[in-house]
Amino acid sequence: EERGRSASQSRNTRHIFPSDRGGDSEISSMNADKSSVTLLTLDEGRHGDARWSPDGQYIFSSDRDGDFEIYLMNTDEAGLTLLAHNDVLGAYLYQSSDGQLVSFTSDGGFASYVMNSDGSGVTQLTHNTAQDSIASWAPDGRIWFISDRDGDPEIYLMNPDGSDVTQLTHNEATDSIPSWSPDGRRIAFMSDQDGDAEIYVVNADGVGTRQLTRNEASDSFASWSPDGRHIAFASDRDGDYEIYVMNSDGSGVRQLTHNETDDFLQNWLPVPDTPSPS
Repeated sequence: EERGRSASQSRNTRHIFPSDRGGDSEISSMNADKSSVTLLTLDEGRHGDARWSPDGQYIFSSDRDGDFEIYLMNTDEAGLTLLAHNDVLGAYLYQSSDGQLVSFTSDGGFASYVMNSDGSGVTQLTHNTAQDSIASWAPDGRIWFISDRDGDPEIYLMNPDGSDVTQLTHNEATDSIPSWSPDGRRIAFMSDQDGDAEIYVVNADGVGTRQLTRNEASDSFASWSPDGRHIAFASDRDGDYEIYVMNSDGSGVRQLTHNETDDFLQNWLPVPDTPSPS
């Protein structure tokens, strides 16, 4: 594996994902066609929740200083910046589309927070006895999050200041880890409505739920491609977690990673085509 940014940038997209293929949990990336797997981190800490930043850097969580904190780093491992420092979990990181804000889960996974992209202005958004977690950004600038305040995990929306909470899913199953389509019209998410974790899609107003995957494995961590035509997801259908991609209607499932370790929590990065030599 090459360390640092791949020399080839001719593919349309790259995935970023945590993997323990190096012996512990590190951050890797690869082209959408499964080529050029690149190891981005290499240290004694555990890493997770990697997300591309709009400027081409990436944010991730790591326990390299003893507990899980939030970091920002260039893809060549230069310019490592500690964004959030506390004694509790900093996880499920997402950056707003303009790159100005970062949402995350802390307090042991029971509250949702937001902060400026430089780590300042940390603000707690949810305040209750329920478990509120995995806060991220909807295309309209609102924040979605998962909460069990109605008795089981459901998907909710709120304003960036925590106001005007709206419940999107309503069932007795666990609904979690939604991903908005680029046009903001659909949401892919994980649910165990049929007895095990599968990928579903629903309209942004919470109606019209459709099941996309159907098997006895655990399918989760859905992520839309930048053009909205495909959905990547993680599945343990071959014995350990690997990254798969399918068409947005659930057809054409293809396996992208093949190894004996767990690859999951993938995220897409648009990469400009390299001009052909004239």
